[in-house]
Amino acid sequence: MADFMIRFLLCNIFISIIIGILLLVKHLLKNNLTNRMHYNLWFLLLGLLTIPFIPVHPVQFLQIFSWFGNFKSTASSSIVTVIGETTALSQSNTANWMNDFSISVSRKTPGAIGLILCILWYIGIFIMIMLIIKSMLRLNSIKNSALPLQNPAVRRLYHNCLDEMHITKPIPVYSTAFLKSPVIVGLFKPCIYLPIHLISDYNANDIRYMLMHELGHYKYKDALANYFMNIIGVLYWFNPVVWYSLKEMKNDREVACDTSVLKLLDEDAYEDYGNTLINFTEKVSLTPFPFATGISGSMKQMQKRIINIANYQPVSFREKLHSAFAYIMIAFFLLGTAPLLSIQAAENNRYYFNENNRTITYIDLRDIFEDYNGSFVLYDATEDSWQIYNKEYATTRISPASTFKIYSALFGLETGIITPEQSLIPWNGQNYRYDLWNTDQTLETAMQNSVTWYFHELDQQVSLSSIKKYVQEIGYGNQYIEGDTSSYWINSPLKISPVEQVEILKKLYYNQLGFSPENIKAVKDSICLYSTEQGTISGKTGTEEVNGQNTSGWFIGYIEQDNHIYFFATNIQSEELASGPLATELTFSILSDLELWNAYQE
Repeated sequence: MADFMIRFLLCNIFISIIIGILLLVKHLLKNNLTNRMHYNLWFLLLGLLTIPFIPVHPVQFLQIFSWFGNFKSTASSSIVTVIGETTALSQSNTANWMNDFSISVSRKTPGAIGLILCILWYIGIFIMIMLIIKSMLRLNSIKNSALPLQNPAVRRLYHNCLDEMHITKPIPVYSTAFLKSPVIVGLFKPCIYLPIHLISDYNANDIRYMLMHELGHYKYKDALANYFMNIIGVLYWFNPVVWYSLKEMKNDREVACDTSVLKLLDEDAYEDYGNTLINFTEKVSLTPFPFATGISGSMKQMQKRIINIANYQPVSFREKLHSAFAYIMIAFFLLGTAPLLSIQAAENNRYYFNENNRTITYIDLRDIFEDYNGSFVLYDATEDSWQIYNKEYATTRISPASTFKIYSALFGLETGIITPEQSLIPWNGQNYRYDLWNTDQTLETAMQNSVTWYFHELDQQVSLSSIKKYVQEIGYGNQYIEGDTSSYWINSPLKISPVEQVEILKKLYYNQLGFSPENIKAVKDSICLYSTEQGTISGKTGTEEVNGQNTSGWFIGYIEQDNHIYFFATNIQSEELASGPLATELTFSILSDLELWNAYQE
């Protein structure tokens, strides 16, 4: 959550810029947009302000904003250093035929600052909610003390207003001594509350205009907008630009409501409507209730509304078309900024696994996983059936670690950097920590010894732009590539879930990715681990080492037997002792229990 807060604050910088641009555009196009369209633009902004809290995938077509991802990587991410160690834990005979060398990444976490900011945000939200509750309680006490409207003349006037506004739903009207101006309250059961002094100083025109104004709020569902505005105000309590935009939205709402009333009046009544506002400027006050709408407002708002009334002219059909076109253009711009605000989608860390029309068995492997968090996924391609342990973790996207080397090799083969016949890359002479890395490598040896520099060399020659294209074509995980060729799969937002590991491995096996059959075979040969009487097992491990601690371990692969093909993915997570070899041991234990593979018969 602390990390979310850091990203949320960065997001607010862009929110403030977007609001500034919107205000500028509204000013430049003030004569091209109708009053109602000026108000409707704010709903687009409200929608954008909800995006940081919704896990939607960012729109891919806005490549112009891709530099923002690089900025975030620099601000919140890390330095990759080749200082890893071989896992200190002993490896059983289930894992001694492959080496799982990893490199450690130094990842900066939000730490105390992020946590403090998060706590302050929650405190602010709590205070805002308490203030809203206080206002609602005060409003509720006024409602309880109000009496049904008794004045016959005002009641007749009210029913005439309902007819004028073409509103058939009966909306109760009450009188109260505790309000200075009329308000309409309620989303599902709206009620209008009139101050007693307004009824006592009976003026048919004044009351008619005020009632029409309140009914205008009802007709355009402004109560619902009020709820959204208050929610946004609570979530963005710390952002003065957002608060300013909400104030402007309220101003535009009143202007739009005035305009809806003026449409129903004769031209000679415009001045009377304006005079009603002027006469009551000193009597009305700002509504202190968050979910009520009324004719009241600040002096500045009143001035704006009176100017609008003085300049009001019915809008022609041509002007409406121009306004609609301008609105659509602005809407496209605002919606186009959505990827900048999608901080949840920046990581997009949840895979939505469609369980419809699938045969899925959820199994309990807690005794095998013991103190590890994680999951196991098995897909029987012959029977088209799944067995899954811990669905939550099975659909949670995390770093692929060295399991991505399968696809790095495939991209290198497909680009022609290496071929199935000639995959040798000379050692660059750099002295790495692991002796097995300090020699020339082929695809087979590099895969067996998880030689990271070999795959970095492939990636560098393939180029990051081509890698992005390939990753999107095969649909790998969240498809989010940033950084450079030395870090994009080691220490970046690229993530994949265990379920997706199985799904894409199945596509690789059956050559459903659109790559050359020869290259697919070369990759499959490079990850082949054992061929015995039981069948053939292929796979790749991966260990994510962060700040010197093994935090995530992978083992993915497939089993080929006479009658069945099984695809599997195991991931384990802990604060310091989760590695690829340990994930392998767990996998073979599970496969043995399922009577699919007995490692001790090899």
